[in-house]
Amino acid sequence: MPSSNAQGPALPAALLCDMDGTLVDTERQWLATVASLLRAHGAPDGPDALVPFAGAPVAAAAELLADGYGIGRGTAATAAILDRDFTARVAAGVTVRPGALRLLDRARALGIPAALVTASERHVADLVLRTLGADRFATSVTSGDTPLGKPYPDPYLAAAARIGVASADCLAVEDTPTGAAAALAAGCRLLAVPTVPGIAPGPRTAVLASLEDVDLLDLPFAPAA
Repeated sequence: MPSSNAQGPALPAALLCDMDGTLVDTERQWLATVASLLRAHGAPDGPDALVPFAGAPVAAAAELLADGYGIGRGTAATAAILDRDFTARVAAGVTVRPGALRLLDRARALGIPAALVTASERHVADLVLRTLGADRFATSVTSGDTPLGKPYPDPYLAAAARIGVASADCLAVEDTPTGAAAALAAGCRLLAVPTVPGIAPGPRTAVLASLEDVDLLDLPFAPAA
């Protein structure tokens, strides 16, 4: 089990990483997929319109499109279109975020197991794992693996349980308010590298500009009172 260090809080029992926008630049591809559908229906597709879709599972995004814009012949049909188009973008190639592989390899060197915790579908995660290296992760939790997805805590609770540690002892890494809400609701400490506005620093939340700034031996959390 990882031990504490003199400079900061104890090392996390596990590193629970979001995928899209956090480890790989697929959040941009996801939002481009949503924007394309909005644009095709004459709806606003600017940055403000896209914020609610950041980090959202396909099914939740389809519901947002139906409820907010009346788009689609039903959420199932819309979800299928989103899934098809996003998968095609990911299959064409993904870019690993700066510092992501270094963070994962540093965690492994310190004996900290990592989990992938994503709102994407399993087939999308499997495509990305080919780039990241599936061997870097002890487990992965994808859309549909838990009764509720992000922003509910279920995916993070499931990841911690699969590794065999308490979620409160884990460090989650996220980039969107949706994912941040899920991690905090699960009791995790949160390291945020935001790609959209809406995540504020707090007692269990540290915000950094890049994964390149992360030092697992000196995590930027205030000591407990």
